[in-house]
Amino acid sequence: MRHLLSTRDLDQESAVRLLDVAEDMADTQQREVKKLPTLRGKTVVNLFFEDSTRTRISFEAASKRLSADVINFSAKGSSVSKGESLKDTAQTLQAMGADAVVIRHPASGAPQTLATSGWIDAGILNAGDGTHEHPTQALLDAFTIRKRVHGIASRGRNLDGLSVTIVGDILHSRVARSNVWLLTTLGATVTLVAPPTLVPVDTRAWPVTISYDLDEALAAGPDVVMMLRIQGERMRDAFFPNSREYSRRWGLDDGRLHRLDPTTIVMHPGPMNRGLEISAAAADSPMSTVREQVTNGVSVRMAALYLLLSGDREN
Repeated sequence: MRHLLSTRDLDQESAVRLLDVAEDMADTQQREVKKLPTLRGKTVVNLFFEDSTRTRISFEAASKRLSADVINFSAKGSSVSKGESLKDTAQTLQAMGADAVVIRHPASGAPQTLATSGWIDAGILNAGDGTHEHPTQALLDAFTIRKRVHGIASRGRNLDGLSVTIVGDILHSRVARSNVWLLTTLGATVTLVAPPTLVPVDTRAWPVTISYDLDEALAAGPDVVMMLRIQGERMRDAFFPNSREYSRRWGLDDGRLHRLDPTTIVMHPGPMNRGLEISAAAADSPMSTVREQVTNGVSVRMAALYLLLSGDREN
């Protein structure tokens, strides 16, 4: 694996392989000594142009547990905030000998630019770019679903026959986009539910069903319900009347939770707006995988870094 930029780049075989390697990494995290010598001597740079707590810490933990050297580079307060370009930053990292760059950027396509520009030889991992993609989040979501459904028999399995309903701010969600491509590649069927104003303009090429009625979608009995955060920081217009109206029509409240089959998996990529898109009871119920997703994120990112950096990478 040369780079990890988009889940659209993964076929079913490579996606299952990555999830299987993540299973191996998860097994090592049950030991008393969690650290592996696998990437000793490698340098991983976390290059974050947007604020993120859980993704940055997750990548940092993954790198350190593989014994890589980690450099955390925040654009705020750096030369980037003084006008330095992505090209200049990349060439600085090249001069420092970075082997992998984990990048989060507000511009869609920035990781692709970094990977194809020739400015840097390092492997590039997309940790979220604009409203485009967030591949490791989708991978940890798929890993979590597979683990819940197949348990200890997960290895080598895909998600054939499972139905996943993704609810909320689809328009601004890179998590939704990455999940659409990965989950369908793995064999699941995906339904998107949102207010009409929060559905992207053209989804004809997306392998999904679109619905505007959450109660109707939940009545169909999905195996997985994934709630998305309302991204107020990306909204410049009024996309729905008010928070109370949104919660009433598109939130997973206590009433909707109780109508779900007890085996339904409830997910949220975090951070959660409790009481808006998901109630406290839903977030904390036994059906919820919110905490598992955070734990599994480290294993999945260990797998991605391992596949990116172990052995001789392709030219």
